[in-house]
Amino acid sequence: MKAMVYYDYGTPDVLKCEELEMPSPKESQVLLKVHAAAVNPLDLGLMKGQPYFMRFLFGFPKPKVTHPGRDVAGEVQAVGPGVTRFKPGDEVFGVCTAGGWLNKCDGAFAEYACTLEAGLAMKPANMTFEQAAAAPIAALTALQGLRKGQIKSGQKVLINGAAGGVGTFAVQIAKTFGAEVTGVCSTRNVEMVHRIGADHVVDYTQIDFTKSPEKYDLIFDLVGNHSFVELRRVLVPKGIFVGAGVVGAPKTITGMLGGLVSTIVVSLFVSQKYATFVAKANSEDLNVIREMMASGKVMPVIDRAFDLSETAEAMRYQDLGHARGKLVITVPVDRQTSQSCGARK
Repeated sequence: MKAMVYYDYGTPDVLKCEELEMPSPKESQVLLKVHAAAVNPLDLGLMKGQPYFMRFLFGFPKPKVTHPGRDVAGEVQAVGPGVTRFKPGDEVFGVCTAGGWLNKCDGAFAEYACTLEAGLAMKPANMTFEQAAAAPIAALTALQGLRKGQIKSGQKVLINGAAGGVGTFAVQIAKTFGAEVTGVCSTRNVEMVHRIGADHVVDYTQIDFTKSPEKYDLIFDLVGNHSFVELRRVLVPKGIFVGAGVVGAPKTITGMLGGLVSTIVVSLFVSQKYATFVAKANSEDLNVIREMMASGKVMPVIDRAFDLSETAEAMRYQDLGHARGKLVITVPVDRQTSQSCGARK
């Protein structure tokens, strides 16, 4: 089978296409014929080994995780011992995992991949494989982040970074909770953010929302370009700030840690609260997302699709930070028609 791999940290240029032996499912694992995958900032971080100190977790001096791709959608080919929820022929979506997103596992940027049963759910019948592949990590992050912020019906919720992969899901999921949603994005994305359900949209190139008279019950920050002190101005007295980005967008490790510590300290002495979290893949939440998509309440936003042969190009585009929604990788169904990974259509 063809698969994208890398053996050194670096830019997308380190990616190589190799012919590998098809994996076999182990205990509690499912073997998938991959139809589509999606690119995440997580994939870039693992490949680039950034921030640098994280290499002591990812692997030093060489990376432990060498098979990129976590979001996946495909067809079950075989199941390992202990698998009870899926059988060959089932169409599924979820996260390629070996027990943790940072654990060494088969990546989804390949023709076949093994993953734990617990990281999968049945694909909604109304979704294409590309749409389903766009959902797992971004939608899980959105759902779990909003829950961390104790979202309730009738609340005013602001999503900073509403046009990105997580943000487009956060806007729609917040609406399913009955919230009044304000999305923050650039000028080119205002119409799209309105279209996916935001009640109000702030163009950050024209307005600094932290200086607005509007107050919010919950701020879900996916960008990290404002300090907690700035965000407090637009939080109600008992409001909650959930950060999925690095507070204040510092450029150094010292700045990052300093910003995090200062935010935690300030939150201890004020009525507004700061919360952070690490999203986790689990079948229960994937099934919640599945139901939202099956009902039409949540629809993935896809910026563009790339062939498996164009994975490096997709990663470069993701690295620019301007993707609208998600980038997906499509894998040819008929292996005999697939191109070499170095060729373009």
